Amino acid sequence: MRSAPALGWIALAVLCAAGPSRAADAQPAQQASPDLLDAQRRRLGDATEAAAEAEARRHRAEGDVDAIRADRARLSAALIDATARVRDAEARSAAVSERLAELTAGEDAIRQSLAGRRTETARVLAALQRIGLHPPPALLASPGDMLDAIRASTLLVSVVPGLRGAAAALATDLAELGRLRTLAAGQRDALRIESATLGAERARLADLVAARQAAQAAAEGALDGERQRAAALAQEATGLKDLVSRLEGDVASARRAADAARAADEARRRVAEADAAGVAAKAAAAGARDPARLAPAVAFADAKGHLTLPVVGRTVKEYGTADGYGGQERGLSLATRPGAVVTAPADGWISFSGPYRSYGQLLIMTMGDGYHVVLAGLARSDVVPGQFVLAGEPLGAMGDGSARAAAAIALGAGEPVLYVEFRKDGAAIDPAPWWAKAELQKVRG
Repeated sequence: MRSAPALGWIALAVLCAAGPSRAADAQPAQQASPDLLDAQRRRLGDATEAAAEAEARRHRAEGDVDAIRADRARLSAALIDATARVRDAEARSAAVSERLAELTAGEDAIRQSLAGRRTETARVLAALQRIGLHPPPALLASPGDMLDAIRASTLLVSVVPGLRGAAAALATDLAELGRLRTLAAGQRDALRIESATLGAERARLADLVAARQAAQAAAEGALDGERQRAAALAQEATGLKDLVSRLEGDVASARRAADAARAADEARRRVAEADAAGVAAKAAAAGARDPARLAPAVAFADAKGHLTLPVVGRTVKEYGTADGYGGQERGLSLATRPGAVVTAPADGWISFSGPYRSYGQLLIMTMGDGYHVVLAGLARSDVVPGQFVLAGEPLGAMGDGSARAAAAIALGAGEPVLYVEFRKDGAAIDPAPWWAKAELQKVRG
């Protein structure tokens, strides 16, 4: 065993040997400190640049969102404007056609009247001709001549007044016939102009619809499966009520539409509960003017008496009337012109779009608060499930009447018929209170 002094000398020797090495190590560490600071500064600069770039990306994204929102607003506004123009042209064309039909009927009535009096007129003219060939004899020539004169005078007395009345009636009818023909020619010219205008407006609307569909194209792939599922449900459903309930349970886009409607309802309720100074009414009025909105401006129940009919046409069956099968009509049937544009009566979400049994193309809109709008009998649909549409936006178009849907067949109508049904919590309700009075006057004449 070594003594304590020996161990001390050994430790001292070790420390002396290690001293220069530690000093050598400490010097590089002190020299590396500025490099470390530079590296930290660089990292901080990189982080700052990354943050600035992220902020710039956020601003760009917000700008893109604003641009998309603005584009959607412009497109929606253009669609609504173009649709209104088409509807106006359809209404004018329908009015001209109706007036032309009245004039044509008047012409036919006068022609038939003239044809019915042709025999009488020929008989009177023949009598006049005989009188012209054999004028009455002189009154004082002989008793026989006097008798002939009396007979001739009696004939003239009986014939001339009748002839005068017949001639006057004939002249009146011929003048009226000429007037009607002139008016009819003018109406035919007007109809040609309105038809050309309608064609141009429909072409413009078709371009805008194509633009809207292009904007929806990104979501088309995801919607294919949902369309197939919706089509399968349409085959399985026992009726419209069953179809509506199944859609919201089994199809994602329909569920999203229902969820969005419920969220909008809840937001409206919260605003209404907190509203004490009419702020909600002002907000609703402002929202109704915003074409970029993604939720209804007003609750569907509050829209009573303000909605526009979804198509230009005339009423052929009303809610509650006999359906011919021992029951009652659960909706409104409107006869339309061929190719008439069908519009959204109010803001809402498309829950279903596709063929359904004998209804033709069927659309189901979720309006919120348990309300649904069913439109059936279309020939073409221009919307997809899950899509939010504004009041007045085009949904599709009617056909030419050649392929008749169930409503047209049941009514025996040769023209296209749009069936409109309002539902609340799964039950059909009378849609009449929702239409504006002017709309009801149009379809009822």
